[in-house]
Amino acid sequence: MKFRTAKILRARRIARKRNQTTEKAVQALVIGLVLILVLLAGCSYKMVPSETKIEYGTTETDSKNDKVQQKQFITQSWKWEQR
Repeated sequence: MKFRTAKILRARRIARKRNQTTEKAVQALVIGLVLILVLLAGCSYKMVPSETKIEYGTTETDSKNDKVQQKQFITQSWKWEQR
C-alpha cells in the first residue's frame, strides 16, 4: 500500500510539471503570434510630416554688452498615413 501511494504522488507531480511546461509554451506561442500580428499591421502605415513651422526672432541679452541674439526655431509635427 505504501509504495502504491508513492507511485501515485510521483505520477501527479510529473503530470503537474508537464501541465506547467505546456502552459508556458502556449503563453509564449500566443505572445509571439500577437507580436507578429502587431508588426504586420504596423507595416501598412508610415509617418509623414504634416506641418512645419519656422520662426525667427531677435532678443537683447544684456544691457551692458548690447549684444543681440538671433534665435531660429523649426518645429515639425508628424502624422500616420496609410500606404
